[in-house]
Amino acid sequence: MIPRYSRPEMVNIWEPQTRFRIWFEIEAHACDALAELGVIPKESAKNIWDKAGKVTFDVARIDEIERVTKHDVIAFLTHLAEFIGPDSRFVHQGMTSSDVLDTCLAVQMARAADLLIADVDALLAALKRRAFEHKMTPSIGRSHGIHAEPVTFGLKMAQAYAEFTRCRERLVTARKEIATCAISGAVGTFANIDPRVEEHVAEKLGLAVEPVSTQVIPRDRHAAFFATLGVIASSVERLATEIRHLQRTEVLEAEEFFSEGQKGSSAMPHKRNPVLTENLTGLARLVRGMVTPALENVALWHERDISHSSVERMIGPDATVTLDFALARLTGVIDKLLVYPANMQKNMDRLGGLIHSQRVLLALTQKGVSREDSYRLVQRNAMPVWRGEGDFLTLLKNDPEVSAALSVAELESLFDLGYHLKHVDTIFARVFGKA
Repeated sequence: MIPRYSRPEMVNIWEPQTRFRIWFEIEAHACDALAELGVIPKESAKNIWDKAGKVTFDVARIDEIERVTKHDVIAFLTHLAEFIGPDSRFVHQGMTSSDVLDTCLAVQMARAADLLIADVDALLAALKRRAFEHKMTPSIGRSHGIHAEPVTFGLKMAQAYAEFTRCRERLVTARKEIATCAISGAVGTFANIDPRVEEHVAEKLGLAVEPVSTQVIPRDRHAAFFATLGVIASSVERLATEIRHLQRTEVLEAEEFFSEGQKGSSAMPHKRNPVLTENLTGLARLVRGMVTPALENVALWHERDISHSSVERMIGPDATVTLDFALARLTGVIDKLLVYPANMQKNMDRLGGLIHSQRVLLALTQKGVSREDSYRLVQRNAMPVWRGEGDFLTLLKNDPEVSAALSVAELESLFDLGYHLKHVDTIFARVFGKA
């Protein structure tokens, strides 16, 4: 993670000082439980909190110790003993390093998920506001990038709202799945530590107990979490790509806000480029790129190995920090997006009425013309318009086979834009609920 694409609150979750604070709390809560069970003196458990509960850990000192021990948890415990003194012998009783590392990672990922859920909530609020603002603003729908039939810009926003609502639901599920605690000792058998210690630590940290931890928390949980982040990133890119297309000069139906003093190109002063949504496309690729390593972390050797460790030390911070930034950036883009209804109407009119071709096709079939003949008649009149040779309605009126089935009044009625928008309220009710 780099400062350019980072926000402080999410970065703080992954800072060494935060990590060591969580490690201490895991150890200290375990000592409280051990004291209640009579394994260690209660006074010692209290002393551990008193001596180290509010200290600022010396990250440089821990790194210095680790250079000798080649073991991060032992380095931390050694530094902790420098604060606590003789009672430090009771710290880490019956525990193994994974008890600390995995439980800490669960806390960090749960906290990161909480921030991401808040990010999605902010994006949903922006999407909802813009959806209702442009609920009935007509624009052309496109398939394969080609003009199809009319929609509204509000429907585009409603679609994104529905998609990110699903993203939120997946994120809530992923948070629940990742928030488990393991204090089960070497190979996860509780041979040297009572399961009640795990239950106590889990309760204090707001986690669930991992049913079977085999020394490590199973990595299918982590894989599901990062896969969820990847899906959300793809949804970010989908919406960003839509905006990038709409901002193209030949389209220009919507545009990223361009602030006073902003520059679009070092060479061409006229440029207003979709830099934010292009940036979002790149960030989405990064988050998705971290999904496959998380999936590959599931298959560890026997009860455990540490092939997952280096991966998680990188993708834990990078994926959550990057997605946090991307969601916040997308929210800003949607909130300040410039929308051009006049250009939307202009683009709809470019094909001389061809956007109503399906209505004509269906009307002919209703008059007894076969579907094959109806398609032939409509396409025969559509292709000249596609080439810029006339107006669709005029050509239809002048086609004897068409006019034999449909009167002028009936043909004209088929070119009503409102026909295509008559169920917008129904779709909005499905997405946002009934008013």
